[in-house]
Amino acid sequence: MKVKYITTIAIATILGLVTANVSYANLKASTNSNSTTVSSKIAEANPCAGKANPCAGKANPCAGKANPCAGKNPCAGKNPCAGKNPCAGKNPCAGKANPCAGKNPCAGKANPCAGKANPCAGKSSTTTVHPKYYTEKGVALDGQDIVAYFTQSKLVMGVSQFKQNWGGTTWIFASAANRDLFAKNPEKYAPQYGGYCAQAASEGNLVATQPDAWKIVDGKLYLNYDKKVQAQWIGDIPGHIALANKNWPAILNNKELFR
Repeated sequence: MKVKYITTIAIATILGLVTANVSYANLKASTNSNSTTVSSKIAEANPCAGKANPCAGKANPCAGKANPCAGKNPCAGKNPCAGKNPCAGKNPCAGKANPCAGKNPCAGKANPCAGKANPCAGKSSTTTVHPKYYTEKGVALDGQDIVAYFTQSKLVMGVSQFKQNWGGTTWIFASAANRDLFAKNPEKYAPQYGGYCAQAASEGNLVATQPDAWKIVDGKLYLNYDKKVQAQWIGDIPGHIALANKNWPAILNNKELFR
C-alpha cells in the first residue's frame, strides 16, 4: 500500500513536470508570438521609432523666435515641421557678394589726413534757411579784414586781391599776410554766431551787423548791429553769450533776417 502510494506520487510528479514543461513551452511560444505583436504596436504608436532625426545637424531656424511646435509632439502623426519652414524667409544677403571682402585699401597706409586741417571745418552739415556766415555783396560780413581786429585792434577793410574761400563764403583781407593767417586757422578769427548780431542772437533773432560794432572777448570776435545795440550787449556779456549759445545755430532757420 505504501509502495503503491509512493509510486502514485512519483507518477503524478512526472506527469506534473511534463505538464509544466508543456505549459512553459506553450507560454514561451505564446510570449514570443505576442512579443512581435507588442513591438509592432509600439512601433506604430511611435512614428519616430527607428527613424533618424530629420533635424539633426541643422541649425535651429527658429532660434530666438517663438517655438511654433511648443507643446506639440513633432513626431505625433504628421510632422508639423515638415515641408515649408515656418521660420524661413528670404535671406537678404543670399547671392550677394560681400562688399567689404577683399583687400583693405587703407591697410598699412598712413592716415592721409593726419596733421592736416579739417577741410570740412566751418561748413554746415545741414541745410539752413540762412547761410552760416553773414554775407553781403558776395563777401563775408561787410568786407572787413577780420584778422586785423586781432592783429591791429582796429577796423580795416579788405580788398578783393587778397581773398580766401571758407565756410561757404569769400573772406577778403587787407594783406596777403592776414589772408595766410586766416587760411591756417580760420576758426580762430571767424566771428561768433556767424558774424550776425551777438545781442540779437541772445534774444533769438537773426540780425545783420556793422563792421565798427565789434569786440574781442576771451580771444573770440563778436559783432553787433550797431554801437547802440553793442552797448546793450556789453551790459551783461557773460549772460548774453550764454543765451546766444543756446539759440545758435537754430536761429539760422528763422524766417527773417533783419538788416
